[in-house]
This record gives sequence, structure tokens and C-alpha cells, in this order.
Amino acid sequence: MNIENSHIEEYTSIEQLQDIFASQRAAFNNNIYPKITERIAQLKQLKAAVMNNQEALISAISSDFGHRCADETRISELLTFVEAIDTSIKHIHRWTKPSTRKVSIIFQPASNQVLYQPLGVVGIMVPWNYPLILSLGPLVTALTAGNRVMLKLSEYTPHFNECLTTLLATVFKTDQVAVTTGVADVSTAFSQLPFNHLFFTGSTGVGKLVMKAAAENLTPVTLELGGKSPAIITDNVDMDLAAERICFGKSLNAGQICVAPDYILCPEHKKHEFIEAYKNAFARMYPSIKDNPDYSTIINEAQYLRLQKLIEEAELAGARCTQINPANESFENTRKMPPTIVENASADLGVLTEELFGPILPIVTYNKLEQAIDYVNDRARPLALYLFSLDKGEQAQVSYQTHSGGICINNTITHLAQGDLPFGGVGDSGMGHYHGFEGFQTFSKAKAVHKIGKLNGGKLLYPPYGKSIHQLFYKLFVR
Repeated sequence: MNIENSHIEEYTSIEQLQDIFASQRAAFNNNIYPKITERIAQLKQLKAAVMNNQEALISAISSDFGHRCADETRISELLTFVEAIDTSIKHIHRWTKPSTRKVSIIFQPASNQVLYQPLGVVGIMVPWNYPLILSLGPLVTALTAGNRVMLKLSEYTPHFNECLTTLLATVFKTDQVAVTTGVADVSTAFSQLPFNHLFFTGSTGVGKLVMKAAAENLTPVTLELGGKSPAIITDNVDMDLAAERICFGKSLNAGQICVAPDYILCPEHKKHEFIEAYKNAFARMYPSIKDNPDYSTIINEAQYLRLQKLIEEAELAGARCTQINPANESFENTRKMPPTIVENASADLGVLTEELFGPILPIVTYNKLEQAIDYVNDRARPLALYLFSLDKGEQAQVSYQTHSGGICINNTITHLAQGDLPFGGVGDSGMGHYHGFEGFQTFSKAKAVHKIGKLNGGKLLYPPYGKSIHQLFYKLFVR
């Protein structure tokens, strides 16, 4: 199948949204518990379609960005997709198997089970920065759980939207998986549909609006937001190692990723060593920027200007902003943006209060590790926390004494690609999980099943009360 030259209608109307939702709900009611073999077949067909059309998907995403490195899409989106779908196929029989739970002697003879049922129709709202994995990742988990799915894609990725819509139509009928597109009014109408679960990835501000809309229907939500993910460097780690791994995570997609290291917490006496190590690491990976196919552009002019304004604000306030430009190139009219390291920024500046979502890297210094921990805990809880330490005591200290959606020790980003680990935020960075078994649980109803037969030991406790058996029961169990 070749989908590169496909063409579809660009936007979904609000009436179409309602019709698609109605058809999916009706289809679900006719097949409330899809067979596991049916789900596995769907997942395998989806994987085959994506793998057979990966070049078209890569090209479409690059077109939407102006340029995005093909290898970055393979590493950060396709690899993660394969890991997610292979994990689901491998474990689906174990995940869906009813689990046996203990029955107290009081209620014997009886049995207890937890049965995982599909919720129904799931809505998934997708951002622009990683449109493939942030649409297909939750889609895989929702399908594994047996649901019908409506995807709302970002208006900022029209080429990808067209490509994915055509691809999914070769695998699914619209009453199983449907793609919807459109601007703000369609997004609003989408979030107002009475889904059985609504999954949103995006900014904290928009997440609040989505949750408010979902509340009108008592629709449960999963919010995958962002925030300012810190990278803590301690005294006992090799600085070249830390700088290289932070540079890799920060430079992916030019920093346009929700789990990118947002700022550095570095010992005061090691700040300059880190800066030099970071410059060297970036120059090794990207000896040039302007025409380098390995380095991605900022998605659009609005995002580019937002990032430039943050740097200008910091400079006007007296912060030191150092651009890393190994080949001394000019980037006029390119939307290619080199990394900028920011030192001595005051805590109220945008570079330290806003999620950066770009190649700006502020450095905050500390003298004792406890100060770094306090700095993190005094702020909104981040989606990710990165710790660079080879000391097991420090690793435990930071892991237990800070809150974040996830923690990655001595690396960046790669925790996101672990198919059997849950992924999700906490507080301002979101709520709920997907990936792995926890993701399967998100899109399932854990139904309690308590069953008894003809024998009923509980009958001994029926009224009239005051019998000796009641007194014995209270003496043995109500104490």
C-alpha cells in the first residue's frame, strides 16, 4: 500500500463528530467485549500498516515542521510505537485474565474476581510535537483494552493528519477508529462529547479546559501535560557523561518534547565545567545547524517568536545568555534555533516559570543536594525528573523525596520508551497513566465479581438479631 499521494477532506464538522460518536457507541454496544484474538489481529494489522508506510509518515511530519530529522522520528516515535504494540501483544492474555481475590472466611463459600472490561468509546486529543506516538501510543493501549476510539489531531500537522487518516482507514472502519481534524471549535466540541474516557496530551492551561468540559458528562480523563522537568547533576558523576546525555534529550526535536530537560540544577562550583562539557557535546552531535538534516526546526513562526521573546526578556533582566553555534552560522528566515544556555536568571523570569518547549537551557546552581530537592518541591510537580548521580544513597534520596511523573537516573528521555513501565504526570503535569499494564487499566473498568452458590454461610447472620451466633460473630470479627 502506498499512501503518499492520498488526499482527504481537511476538517471534520461538528455534525460529523456527533455522527461518528453515535456510530461508535452503537458498534460498541453490539460487541461489548471483543475477543482477545480480535484485538491481537487489529494490533498486528496496525503495526504492519505503520511499518509499511513509515517513510510516508516521516516525510509528512517533516513537512509539517518545515524540517524534522527522519532519524529522530524513527527513534522517538516509531521505536516507541513498536515497543508499545509489541508489549501489548505479548501481555494481553495476562492483562485481560480475571484476577482472583481473597474471600474472607466470614463470607465463605464464595469466590471473588476482578474482571477487566472495555470502557466503550474513547476520545484521544493529540498535540503537534510528536503526532505519531502521541496518537498511536494511547490508541494501541485503548484497542488492547477493547475500546472504540476517536482521535482528534492537531491543526498544526495537516500533512501528518492526511497521511494517518488514510493509513488507519486501511485497517479500521470508522466505527472502530476514526480520525477527526479541525481548529478550536472542533476541539471544544470534541471534548464535550460524552466519551467513556477522554485522553488529552497538551498544555496545562488547555488541559484544565478539557477537564472542565469532560466534567459536564462525568467523563473520566487522563491528562498528559508537561511542566518544567529538571535535570539534577550531583558532585559524584562524570560531567562529560551528564552533559552528553542531557544534550541528547534536550536537542531531540529541538527541545519540542514534553519530557525534555527544561532546566539544570548544578553544583555551583561545577557550573562552568558543565557549560563547557555541554558545548562540546552539542558540537560533536551537531557540528553545524543551518543545513544539518539531523537538527529539527521550530514548528511555526508563533512558537519561534515565543522562544526568542523568552531569551530577550532574560537578557534585558541581566541574565547571561550564551548561544551554542559551532559553525558560526546565520539562521535568518530558517526557524532553525541554536541552543541557548541561560545563567543568573531571576526566579520570576519566563525561562524559569514557563515550560520552554525549545532549545533554551537555564542553569540554577546549588551548594547542597537538599537545596536542589527543595527547589524542585517548591514548584509545580514536573512530568519527568532526571538525576545524574552514581551514588545509590542520592538516587534513593531524590527518588523518594521528590514528586514527578517519572524519574530517569543517569539518562534522559529513554524512560518514555519503556513499553512495560507506566507513563503519566502528577499534579500540574497531569493525571493518570498509559503504557503497560497501568495503561490497560486506564482504558478498562475493573469490575468486582462476587459469586456464591446454593450454600450461603452469611445466612447465619440474618435477622432476627440478638441470637447467640450474632454475639459470637461480633466477638470474633468486630474487634
